[in-house]
Amino acid sequence: MTTIEEADVGILCFISERPGFRGILKQRYSDFIVNEVDLDGNVVHLTSFDAPPEKIEKMMTNNLDLVNEDHSSKIESFRSLAGEADAKSLKELLDQIGSGVASNISPIILSPDADKSHRTEVHNFFKSNFKFLVTDTVDGLDSSTKCVRLRFSSGAQHGRGWNSRKRKDRESNGASKAAISFDSRGSNDWPEGIGKFLGFHLYKENKDTQEALGVIGKMLGVQQRSFGFAGTKDKRSVSTQRVTIFKQHAKRLASLNDRLYGIKVGDFRYVHERLVLGQLVGNRFTITLRGVVADSEGMIKAAADGLGKNGFINYFGLQRFGSGSVPTHLIGAALLRGEWKAAAGLILDPREGERTVIREAREYYKESGDIDGTLRRLPRHLVAERSILQCLKKCPGNYLQALKAIPRTLRMMYVHSYQSYLWNHAASIRVQKFGIDRVVLGDLVCCKEVSSEKAMEAVDRDIKDDGIDENDYVGLAEVSEAAIPEEKIQVVKVVNDEEVHPGEYSFDDVVLPLPGSRVMYPTNDVADVYHDLAKKDGIDLTESVHNVKEFSITSMTGGYRKVFQRPVDYEWELLSYKDANVPLAETDLDIISKSTPYKIIEEEKLTEVNSCKDQVENVKVERTTLANNCEPEGRKEKRLSQLESLTGSGAHSSSQLENVNVKKTSLENNCEPEGEQEEGLPQLESVAGSDDHPLQKALKLGFTLPTSSYATMAIRELLKSSTSVAFQKTLNQ
Repeated sequence: MTTIEEADVGILCFISERPGFRGILKQRYSDFIVNEVDLDGNVVHLTSFDAPPEKIEKMMTNNLDLVNEDHSSKIESFRSLAGEADAKSLKELLDQIGSGVASNISPIILSPDADKSHRTEVHNFFKSNFKFLVTDTVDGLDSSTKCVRLRFSSGAQHGRGWNSRKRKDRESNGASKAAISFDSRGSNDWPEGIGKFLGFHLYKENKDTQEALGVIGKMLGVQQRSFGFAGTKDKRSVSTQRVTIFKQHAKRLASLNDRLYGIKVGDFRYVHERLVLGQLVGNRFTITLRGVVADSEGMIKAAADGLGKNGFINYFGLQRFGSGSVPTHLIGAALLRGEWKAAAGLILDPREGERTVIREAREYYKESGDIDGTLRRLPRHLVAERSILQCLKKCPGNYLQALKAIPRTLRMMYVHSYQSYLWNHAASIRVQKFGIDRVVLGDLVCCKEVSSEKAMEAVDRDIKDDGIDENDYVGLAEVSEAAIPEEKIQVVKVVNDEEVHPGEYSFDDVVLPLPGSRVMYPTNDVADVYHDLAKKDGIDLTESVHNVKEFSITSMTGGYRKVFQRPVDYEWELLSYKDANVPLAETDLDIISKSTPYKIIEEEKLTEVNSCKDQVENVKVERTTLANNCEPEGRKEKRLSQLESLTGSGAHSSSQLENVNVKKTSLENNCEPEGEQEEGLPQLESVAGSDDHPLQKALKLGFTLPTSSYATMAIRELLKSSTSVAFQKTLNQ
């Protein structure tokens, strides 16, 4: 298949029979705004770029005050412990620090010491007597000798941290080389009483979470694993979420805003705990559907009201199954069957619809088997493919080991995708056979003894994000056996004869299992869907054909998922617009720019004003190009260079950059395809300020969903049309 369709993964039914209407999802990435909702139910917004008062800086001052104390008696004690030479070196170091130039002082290396117990005494001496000094052990002039290294700890980390240096740099040979870099581990490197993690709000436009953190990490000189976050957010969106980073100053991160494009950081505070996946209750969505067309305005209003009242089937969205021509659940099925080579092949082999550079790299490996050559050709963002190849280079033919080389959250995504595939089909059969107006005998429901909300919270509490989904955050289906005690998993029951009566339970209470070793299945016909589908794929849900636990459903706990979901705090608004490039919803950055006269905002506004003037001139040139159907000789390369400079400047609004990309495409193609010339002219006219556009309608929606629900499935219920990328591209065209 070239692209995956909803029916391929069991997305078949709707809640209501009300007709839908035409609407374009994500015509612009600013039409899809996502704000994280934290564990206390607060919607996360970017509200300030200010760094908080630097408590750490005050503690650094306190350290300097400690340096200026009289340390004569302590130096004498150290002389008795380490000798005259080292005592003299210590005094010189203290004098240098006390002179006020502490930031320029290099560490000192004490005399070689072969006695490990004596070195331990030295370390403990400084911990007890000089809390502003940090020690570690390094190699001496040769690898057979060891020395204690000593430096001033200001609490300010401006260099690269311990985790970001290679081991060979940490274990440098020779004292002179060792003096250049030092060990920054341990609490001594950060003042006591201050949280070791800097928490901040990350605002990003048209970038996924990992990409944005990669940019920030590169600027800071730290590895991406230094960051913690609760869930990934859609790439094609504007989103705000919480992030933590280990031992970094707020002022340092705040200073990055001047150099970041499409990314902003703010709302800083120091915290004691790192954020981990799953520490959120949901997301707040602000979605604008453009180009809305219906038989009547009343139809649109009725459908919008109906979504709020009736909700939607809580399917796993298409993004759960990947965006390529090889769905992730097919790879998951191969893993569950123990077909390691086949699974690796599905990940590595050529597939339809990919960019030329990726397709050529896959074809090269398929034909040549040259791993080194393929790695040189393969883009770095293809993490799974590169991980497999790098392992196969070391362990030829060991496909299981190669699959395990894929980062865990990524490799587990394949098996979880297969669970989701079974769940979607079961949900469709449940709705097709028994409808949505009642609970039937054999259904699984949340126990009445525990509220529906509490029950699902108990089941989902330790579910982690897989870090892969491109559109919405969604929790993993699998939970480690140690994570959920028996009483947590047993929050559902099978409906019996006495409980079928109206009023006892409603369709809101119905759940379906995500296959695992500790879940119950319905006792009606819906249970057969799981086993029949799995059997067709050569999989037994009760026995595993191999002993690799992480690729076995029988080794997973499993979980439950509500069949029905209703949006929370739901609101909608019908809008009219002429210019498709005008934003119809305010982002956090729009709001903060109105109310906060920060230098960064003012500079961006000034740049945008100047850029808009330039764009009007650019549009005139482009209109001429379109009207003549071809680019004048020699101008194409020059104009492409100009447009590249616009996109790379980092100071333009999202609408401006999308306009520029349209112009770049026209130039690269050199000529407009016949019949599209007239279509392109109005688009450029709108940038120049033409009023000739017909009035169009847009529907703006606002609602909150829990972590395990997809906003795209809510939109599907509203429009009664596919959410596939291919279909939405057709509407855009």
